[in-house]
Amino acid sequence: MSMYGFLEMKVGQAMTRAARTVAPELPLYELEKLFDEFDYNAFPVVSDGQLVGFVTKFDFLKAFAFSPTQIVPHYDEIMQTKVADVMTRAVIHVEADAPLPRALQLMVDLKARSFPVLDASGQLVGVIAREDLIQALKATATH
Repeated sequence: MSMYGFLEMKVGQAMTRAARTVAPELPLYELEKLFDEFDYNAFPVVSDGQLVGFVTKFDFLKAFAFSPTQIVPHYDEIMQTKVADVMTRAVIHVEADAPLPRALQLMVDLKARSFPVLDASGQLVGVIAREDLIQALKATATH
């Protein structure tokens, strides 16, 4: 078994290409349905064809965290909140032509579950997730 195949792979070879995206205007109740339906941990947030954020299940949960001094809004009220209000705007991404081991190291260092993948022109071309890395490791270990 050899790891050389993995070491030579690029992010674009292992990523999920048909990345499902969400709009910043999407309410949290719709986001929750997408999390259930697709079993993803995160979605790229796209507006006018541009990546504007990344929203994770952790971001979703943060909408329900309150300090003791705050009045807790009703659940239904929170679920009307827009993705734009909870998403991460400073998105850490990887490029499709980056070495796959670099994406793995970044994921480990940041304890992240996934990253959006951009091409050289900054366009979203996919998502690389832990599962994609595991599959790439398994595939190269058998060659």
